[in-house]
Amino acid sequence: MATEAIEKQTMGKVKVRLIPFLLILYFFCLLDRVNVGYAALTMNADLGISAAEYGLVAGIFFIGYFLFEVPSNIIMTKVGARKWIGRILITWGLVSALCGCIQTATHLYIIRFLLGVMEAGFYPGVMLYMTYWFPAKDRAKVVTLFMLALPLSAVIGAPLSGLILDHVHALGLQSWRWLFLLEGLPTFFAGIITWFVLPNKPSDAKWLAKDEANWLEQTIEEEHATVAKKHKQSKWKALTGGTVWLLAIIYFSKTCAFYGVSFFAPTLIKQLTVGLSNFEIGVFNAVPLIIASFFMIFWSRHSDKTGERYLHVATSVFLCGIGVIGLGFTSSPVMAFVFLTIVFCGAYSIYGAFWAMTSMIFSGEFAAIAMAAINSIANLGGFVGPVGIGALRAATGSNQYGFYLIAGFLIASTLITLGLKQVNQRKEIPVESKI
Repeated sequence: MATEAIEKQTMGKVKVRLIPFLLILYFFCLLDRVNVGYAALTMNADLGISAAEYGLVAGIFFIGYFLFEVPSNIIMTKVGARKWIGRILITWGLVSALCGCIQTATHLYIIRFLLGVMEAGFYPGVMLYMTYWFPAKDRAKVVTLFMLALPLSAVIGAPLSGLILDHVHALGLQSWRWLFLLEGLPTFFAGIITWFVLPNKPSDAKWLAKDEANWLEQTIEEEHATVAKKHKQSKWKALTGGTVWLLAIIYFSKTCAFYGVSFFAPTLIKQLTVGLSNFEIGVFNAVPLIIASFFMIFWSRHSDKTGERYLHVATSVFLCGIGVIGLGFTSSPVMAFVFLTIVFCGAYSIYGAFWAMTSMIFSGEFAAIAMAAINSIANLGGFVGPVGIGALRAATGSNQYGFYLIAGFLIASTLITLGLKQVNQRKEIPVESKI
């Protein structure tokens, strides 16, 4: 069989078998990011949680994530993706459900920290897993398809969370407790399924013919060897290299913006609108995410088509910054809708180009460590963003200054990305596209 025919047939099978499954797993992962923002609409009053305390509740998750992300990815290279990703899903599903059993703010701090520990490694693990299955020229596209879980989790999760809050009050439990229970347990069962069905590598996939698996593994190995040759790599450099830290800063700023805005969006919408139910607030917040999902697909395809990564990342980060600045001064529901849309368009569209850019620089076990290090450092933004907004809101009575702080990170990261392009442009591996 001709090489082009093998490539088309093989990649068609891989995309159909892996992407929908991984997308569903990430959808469950993101529900616990969405639901805490909606639980706060009633939970905070029930537990006596202030805005500053809620910021810590939302952000402490990422401290646990930060501490265990790199070890998690290293372990995955040793035990295989099937067992390790399955373990992650099982344990975080159980802990997420336990959020529905807490009695005090202190309990919530502990559970949210443990949730970060248990979930650590899932996202960079999947990013690494994709480098085992998809050639470089397709990665922005497939990463974006995987990242559709982001808008889906909000589009489905936001109204669903609102409905649970409005209507589920069985067994004398507050609705926010049911929210955590009903959205945590599906992840547990998804982990059990993953343990049995996810192949570690192409040669393990029963749905690939031998020649298809051989072609794919050979293609991936050749690309990894090329990357390693162009970029001298060591495990220590994965944690200390300047490029790793610059990439982490860029991703950190995006994370600050995304989670800072996402966690406070329901309460912001409630402040700017009058008389909306929890379900209607969820719908209001979901529409910008639907728009952002279409932009994300367009932007990743454009990045793959042109083979350019740096300018696509810089544009996404800058767009996010403009949206955050707008949210800082608006008092209009209409303009809040517009600026939320701009923020999410920028935050969502960064994923495909960013991780494609990263895989052009790192390969092999070095990539496993580097990707985990970037993601773990960047996820501190999930702590800094909500905590910063919460603290400044408590001190000033407004979200404005917290949003301006995050916007500053984003503008700085735009400049860093442009500088990184100048430094690394001679080392870039050309990425061809057949789109």
